Amino acid sequence: MSVKLGVLISGSGSNLQAIIDRCEAGELGAEVAVVISNRADAYGLVRAEQHGIARVVLPRKAFADEASYNSAIRDTLKEHDVELVVMAGYMRLLGKEVLDAYPNRVVNLHPALLPSFAGAHGVKDALDYGVKVAGVTVHFANEVFDEGPIILQEALAVREDDTEETLAVRIHEIEHRILPEAIKLYAEGRLEVVGRKVRIRA
Repeated sequence: MSVKLGVLISGSGSNLQAIIDRCEAGELGAEVAVVISNRADAYGLVRAEQHGIARVVLPRKAFADEASYNSAIRDTLKEHDVELVVMAGYMRLLGKEVLDAYPNRVVNLHPALLPSFAGAHGVKDALDYGVKVAGVTVHFANEVFDEGPIILQEALAVREDDTEETLAVRIHEIEHRILPEAIKLYAEGRLEVVGRKVRIRA
C-alpha cells in the first residue's frame, strides 16, 4: 500500500515535480494525495493539476490567526488521509496544530548543511560566509525553523567562481534526489527517531 503524501509548497514546485516523477515511476512506495499552497500563484499548483492531484490554496491572510490557519492545513491533510507531510519549498513555519497531528511525520528540506545557515536564505548566507562546502539537509520539522532531527544530508564543494545562482542550481539537483530518497526510507519503514538522531535501518 502506498504512503499518502501531503505536499506543502509556496513557489515553482520543482521539488514537488521530483516527488511526483519518482512516485509515478513506482520508486517510492508513495503517492501525492494533495498539494497545499499558501500562494494562489504558485506554479506548483499547475504541476499538481497536470498530474490530476488535488490542490488546495490556503492563504494566511484568509485566517484570523496562525492557529486557525494551521488548523485548516491539518484538516485538509486529514481529509485526504495523508500519512506523511512534506514541506517542499514551503516558506512558512508550521504550527503545533499540524506538528502534533503528525509527530515525526513532517519532512522539511533546507538548502544548507544544518545547523549552519538556517533561515530563508541558506544558499546566499553560506556563500557570503565564504564556506568551501555547502549542501542540503532533509529533516523532520518541529516548531523551530530548521531545527528538527536530520534524516539525510549531502555536501558539495563551493567553486571559486560560484554565484548564488550557480550554486543554487547544483543545490537543487541534490534536493531533487535526496528529498524523494527520504520519503522512500519513510515508506519502507526504515526511519527511527531517537532523541535528536534519526537512525536508518538496513
